[in-house]
Amino acid sequence: MATINSFEELDIWQLGREICKDVWDKFENTSLGKDFELKNQMNRSSGSIMDNIAEGFERNGRREFINFLSYSKGSCGELRSQLFRAFDRNHISKEEFEFLKEKTITESKKIGSFMTYLVKSDHKGSKFDK
Repeated sequence: MATINSFEELDIWQLGREICKDVWDKFENTSLGKDFELKNQMNRSSGSIMDNIAEGFERNGRREFINFLSYSKGSCGELRSQLFRAFDRNHISKEEFEFLKEKTITESKKIGSFMTYLVKSDHKGSKFDK
């Protein structure tokens, strides 16, 4: 595997960023933007997906990275649950709901696969390279 020098190079971070932008688009273009409590929760959980990937990467240790990836994966589930609420409150259409739900499922699976890879890896992280 090639060396990754920045979290921005990770596919899982890029997909997390896409999800975050997609959710923000719903705030801007649907009645979801007026449901302030749900909007705030969804903004935090969607941002948490990408932010925890970045923070874990920057910790420079495999175990810490896996831990933060776990938080990010949890945020995928949290956002998916919030998407159900947004749909049930008629803020988003069935198509919008399904599109975003599938993206969060894909992201969760990719994060889980990456966690499995890291668990099996012998590399402990750059902070241990001395």
